Amino acid sequence: MNAWLSLGLAIGAEVIATSALKAADGFTHLWPSVIVVAGYAMAFYCLSLTLRQIPLGIAYAVWSGAGTALIALIGVVIYRQKLDLAAVFGIALIVAGVLVLNLFSKSGAHG
Repeated sequence: MNAWLSLGLAIGAEVIATSALKAADGFTHLWPSVIVVAGYAMAFYCLSLTLRQIPLGIAYAVWSGAGTALIALIGVVIYRQKLDLAAVFGIALIVAGVLVLNLFSKSGAHG
């Protein structure tokens, strides 16, 4: 499997699992809890496949940065949570950092 595809799947699975954590309510609700466990298992499996071709630091930066931004967006859209200017700025810095790593660093899989 392509490393970037497996990383995308890892990110998607992690975002689904993290989103289900709120609904699981401390693992007191069965089906959301099943989604959390299955989602994290899938995320870590796909991330492990990614690490065959992409260096750990780069893969983790992309995984965590994209996950953070997507979870923040889900929090706003689904859970109607508010982000203040500092939160938006911080998330933008995370995304910018991931872009700099991938576009300019020689440490990445493309370098």
